[in-house]
Amino acid sequence: MKTPEIQATSHSPLANMEEWEDFLTTRYPDPGANSAKPFVATDPEKKKEQFRNYEADARPTVREFYRQNHLHQTYEFALAKRKEFLTLNRRQMGIWEALEYLNTLVDDSDPDTDLSQLEHLLQTAEHIRQDGHPRWFILSGLIHDIGKILCLWGEPQWAVVGDTFPTGCRYSDKIVFPQYFAANPDSQNPRFQTPLGVYEEGCGLHQVQLSWGHDEYIYNVAKDFLPDEALYMLRYHSFYAWHREGEYQQLTNARDREMLPWVQKFNPYDLYTKNHAKPDVKALRPFYDDLIAEYFPAKLNW
Repeated sequence: MKTPEIQATSHSPLANMEEWEDFLTTRYPDPGANSAKPFVATDPEKKKEQFRNYEADARPTVREFYRQNHLHQTYEFALAKRKEFLTLNRRQMGIWEALEYLNTLVDDSDPDTDLSQLEHLLQTAEHIRQDGHPRWFILSGLIHDIGKILCLWGEPQWAVVGDTFPTGCRYSDKIVFPQYFAANPDSQNPRFQTPLGVYEEGCGLHQVQLSWGHDEYIYNVAKDFLPDEALYMLRYHSFYAWHREGEYQQLTNARDREMLPWVQKFNPYDLYTKNHAKPDVKALRPFYDDLIAEYFPAKLNW
């Protein structure tokens, strides 16, 4: 029997994980849908009142999710979660086995889709494949959300999904619902409230403790097996303040700037490829079995 996804409670405000992702498509409209503008950071000419309209339209469950996320995601929390989970000693699984495990994370209360987690990921991967991208790019689309298995190990929603952001330095006002950071204990620590905070200028994002979530987790699972372009996609696909808003440049190095276009290229597939057409999992599996075997061993540590 499939285990329902954590239901909406005071600790789990989202009725389903897709509520956060659906909100992102409102917050970050597809620039290719209505204009010829390139896929870059938010239009700097957008008026502030337009920029904030997304807050007024957000569901109460989404607001509560961001309130919890911004309250609890501290610098010390990010460090502690890396120590807790990145030993990767919970179980051994192959990639497809992990996808099937993730598939136990379902939500029958979601009225907008009857697709499983695996089917959502196959949609993303198939759109990437249809556009003729490299095989590692397709594979990145397939696995980028596997880190949501953290929910199956007792992690609350706000510690699994949500826009990631640097901890240990000043919060950008381009982060979604920045006003909720006022309740975060780090906001009262002067050490953490400068543009650099605990970091050095140009240190590189690999030195920065981003808020904890599924991005950092799957990056660490996959980091020995995929090219840098793919690893940047996995690690930073939820870091919208950087790849969509152009923030935190003071922390980036030359390698980050070189890899940024790949993260930006991946982002539309992450946000805008959902539909109601079910992929044929059985027909697609041989292709993805071969693709997985090309890059990953039969078993990985999780």
